[in-house]
Amino acid sequence: MNILQGIITRMASNSSNCKTWCISLVSAILVVIADKNKPNYAWISLIPIVLFFLLDSYYLGQERSFRQIYNDFVKELHSSGEITIDKLFTLRPPKGINVVNLLFASSLSFSIYPFYLTLMISVIIARYLIL
Repeated sequence: MNILQGIITRMASNSSNCKTWCISLVSAILVVIADKNKPNYAWISLIPIVLFFLLDSYYLGQERSFRQIYNDFVKELHSSGEITIDKLFTLRPPKGINVVNLLFASSLSFSIYPFYLTLMISVIIARYLIL
């Protein structure tokens, strides 16, 4: 169970790091663009937003799938009272999980889309009102 908790914690940390790096990178791009006085290049900052959006959604999807493994393990432990060796060290996501569906479902999470949507709107505002 400690292994699963460690994986879940690492996925949540990676998701947080995606947001931190995205803000830093987009801010740096906008500062350089403002310094060079090239407002049309502000659209370049949408590239890291999209890439980090996808990566963050992937991490959240993986976190959810490993949380499901953890919950299934605990449920089986409570229902039967014992676990066999083959189920003790199984760390595979449940069968039938499609990465694309997982990515899409997790991208609709409240912790993902409002953040990146706000960042995109900020870039648009910076392009037309500030730069």
